[in-house]
Parts: sequence; C-alpha cells; structure tokens
Amino acid sequence: MDFRDDVNLDSSQVEDAGGGGGGGGFPRGVVVGGGGIVSLIALVLVFVLNNVGTEQPAQRQPPPANLAERCQTGKDADQTEKCQVVGVVNSIQDYWKTELPTYRLAKTVLYSGGVRTACGAADSSVGPFYCPGDRRVYLDLSFFDQLRSQFGAKGGPFAQAYVIAHEYGHHVQNLLGALESGSSVATELQADCYAGVWAKNAYQGGFYEKPFTDTEIAEALDAAAAVGDDRIQQRGGGSVDPESFTHGSSKQRVAAFQRGYATGKAAECTAGDLV
Repeated sequence: MDFRDDVNLDSSQVEDAGGGGGGGGFPRGVVVGGGGIVSLIALVLVFVLNNVGTEQPAQRQPPPANLAERCQTGKDADQTEKCQVVGVVNSIQDYWKTELPTYRLAKTVLYSGGVRTACGAADSSVGPFYCPGDRRVYLDLSFFDQLRSQFGAKGGPFAQAYVIAHEYGHHVQNLLGALESGSSVATELQADCYAGVWAKNAYQGGFYEKPFTDTEIAEALDAAAAVGDDRIQQRGGGSVDPESFTHGSSKQRVAAFQRGYATGKAAECTAGDLV
C-alpha cells in the first residue's frame, strides 16, 4: 500500500490526542469495535484480560506528535504509522466527498489508553469506534497489535486501512440517517461493504502509487474473517450462537467487503441485502 511521494496530506483530518482522559468502558451511543469488529463477547474477554475497571498505576504518556510537521506528503505516510493513518483518512474522505454531495469531513482522533468523547469516556479495550455525537472516529493504534495477538488476524497495512474505512462507513450511515435503522448486524455489514467500495475506488483518488494488490485485499479479508462473531465465540471456548451476533459471521463480513470491492458502488451496499 504505497502512497504517491508527491501527494499532499491534510493532517488536520487527524488529531493526535496522546494519552489519558478516558476510562470507564463503553461510551454512550457509539458504534463499537475495531472497524466495528469487536463483538460484545470479545469485549468481555478483553475487559477481563486488561483488568478494566480496576485501579491502574499512572503512567507517563509521550507528548502528542505534531502531525502537521511530520505528515506532509505521501512519502511521510510510507514511513510512519501515524502519517499512514493520515493518508488513509485523507483517501477515504476524498472518495466520500465525490460520492456523497452532503458529505461532511469527520476527524479521526488518535489516543492512547483512554479518551473522552461526546458519547462519554472510553478506554482502549473498546477498540476503534465512531461517535455520532461528535462525528469522530476514535482509534488507539495498539488495537492493531491486539488484532493479531488476540483475534488471530495476520495484520498488515491494508488490514488497518480496512478498519478505518469501516468506521468511516458508520459516519456515512450517520450522515444518511441510517445509523440507527435496521439490525446491528446489518449496520456493521453495510459498513464493511462501504469499506470495500472505497478500496475499489481509492486508486482513482490519486493518493496511491498503484491499485491495491490481491495480497493487500487479502489482508482486509483476513481481518474481517478473524473477527466474525462466530470465530470470536469459538475462540472464547463457547458454542456459536447466531442469535447473539452483533457484527455478523466471518462469512458474512468477508462477503460484504467483497461485494463493495467487486461493484465499487455504494448503492450496492443495501443493508438488508447483506444479512
């Protein structure tokens, strides 16, 4: 996933909030999960593993990076993770601005440990999420390590891009008034489909050196499969209970992304058709 060296980045679309300021588990009214990918069962496991809710010793946090200075071009995006996030967010929002006339920019907030939002306070165990109250995506970059170590995904830069694109799919749903309509599973699968649509059209936006390869797309599909509700329930040692699904099965999540990627059209991501 190589950015064009000469493409200009808009770092104002990403805010580096640094550490602290959060705590307390679920914020109110958020669309939860790394790319919508952490189900309630998985979150319970993460809460236990991370001792969420218990008193933790204070830790010194590094000062937030000056993204405006560090993330100016595509060359910067190829060199550091935070600048890569800036590039991905720029590309995603560039696409949706052309696709949706009423699109409004939404910031991604990078944080470490905890964060306060218009939806309430949250810590990193919640995973990446979108808060409709302030129209922002919240992301602790340590989640991508958890994606590999706890959920068994192979990871990779495009797996990260998929997660971010999914959260911006929820922003699109919010702008269209569709975020609260339909089932949770249908909402999450539509966001997966929107992520696939962006992936199909991203190269035309001029941010990337070349179209995404099959290997890169496979990173997204692997991440989607690794965090399907059925896979998570199996990994937790329980039986698979489709009635309790909140994000969709591995098969459904992969199929939703594939539909968006195959068609490249947001109109093909009708939520009811994806369940």
